[in-house]
Amino acid sequence: MPDYQQIKAELEGIAVEDNPNLVIRKSRDFYWYSPILKAQLENVTGDLIVSPASEDEVIKVLKVAFRHDVPVTARGGGTGNYGQCMPLSGGIVLDMTKMNRIREIHPGRVITEPGIICAQLDRELKEKSGQELRFHPSTTGQATLGGFIAGGSGGVGSIHWGGLRDLGNVLRLRIVTLEAEPRVMELTARDLLKVSHAYGTNGIITEVEMPLAPAYDWVDIIVGHESFMDAVRFSDRLAKSSGILVKEIAPIAAPVPHAFFTRHKPWLKEGEAVTVVMVAPHALAPFEALVKLMKGEIRFRADQEENLRGIPRAYELGWNHTTLRALKMEPDAFTYLQVQYPGPDHVEKVREMTALFGDEVIGHLEFLRFDGAVQCSGLPLVRYTTPERLEEIIEIHEAHGCPVFNPHRYTLEEGGMKQTDALQLAFKKETDPKGLMNPGKMIAWENPDFDFKAGRNFLFKGLAESGAE
Repeated sequence: MPDYQQIKAELEGIAVEDNPNLVIRKSRDFYWYSPILKAQLENVTGDLIVSPASEDEVIKVLKVAFRHDVPVTARGGGTGNYGQCMPLSGGIVLDMTKMNRIREIHPGRVITEPGIICAQLDRELKEKSGQELRFHPSTTGQATLGGFIAGGSGGVGSIHWGGLRDLGNVLRLRIVTLEAEPRVMELTARDLLKVSHAYGTNGIITEVEMPLAPAYDWVDIIVGHESFMDAVRFSDRLAKSSGILVKEIAPIAAPVPHAFFTRHKPWLKEGEAVTVVMVAPHALAPFEALVKLMKGEIRFRADQEENLRGIPRAYELGWNHTTLRALKMEPDAFTYLQVQYPGPDHVEKVREMTALFGDEVIGHLEFLRFDGAVQCSGLPLVRYTTPERLEEIIEIHEAHGCPVFNPHRYTLEEGGMKQTDALQLAFKKETDPKGLMNPGKMIAWENPDFDFKAGRNFLFKGLAESGAE
């Protein structure tokens, strides 16, 4: 057992917290979206919260951790949904939110520390340069930029720009290794794939350089449709209308909008599906023309409302905020999935799945660009009954050519890749020889012989010892 009093002494001058209540709070993310993870991870906690304010302090923390064989789990705003920043082996939770300074703003790019909140960065960028991030998570008011890169994949703006792992959507990362003498490394271009969406398992991000786009006063609009498939077809047509500049397109099936979008309820019709959209001001006239052509009805338009106090932004209705709004009102009734509907017949795949599951799996899509082509990913609400039925629903999707990136797993591979990422594994061997960075999240490190096709879940030994199932 590490001597945490000695570790605290060696970290003198760096902010350290060991109050059990605060440590537990900082050891959590939104894992409880999943009833499976809620049971598995409820007892997970770190031992110390350490909050470095500079890269030098990060290096000092990692040297001490290496010397004492203490795990280190980096954390931003804690807005992930499947335990990405939860310390399965205890140890140090490295809270990066004090490293929140913007270093440089240039035409087309920004250099910043990783702990800055995405919304704060966008506010300052717009004010100082008329620019904004190309895309951001729906949790932009809480999520840090470094955490988004380490745990996210895309977001509000991906309809135009694609995802975080697309070449050019992150320009440079500066990281620190966990060795006896930590090294500082700078990664660009394809080398970024070594640490992007790696949950901090093979490098602690200390600086980020991101590309920017022109900032617009995006107009939030909700369009009503008779059926979910009407909303899907409208969304697909809008996504392919290259001349209409949009930042968000999310078709959502009834009864979700009227039942769970409580602040927008006065504008919505019961039984209607909707499309939640963010439109650039200069694109409003052609957008309205398309709505009319596709027989939709504009139910809410933010630029025509005098009082928007308390009204959430459009992006706070989409992505996993949709799930959150349902869980807040009916916490035990729902969970969700992350489904890909590969193009070019993505609309037909959605129709097929909608017909197959009916009201058990309630449609919610996010339109985006994937390898340059328009397609959609799903974050459908699932009426939850048993773990076994949830697995059946996943298997049925995959049998119909709709891969599920399982949000009920805490490992990199099971949640997304479903296979070893050889590049990230090799980099971990180089940067983290003792395996102390966020242990338990990379199966390829913990159990190189794990059979991803055997139909069993990976359970990290630390969780197995705690009695999790």
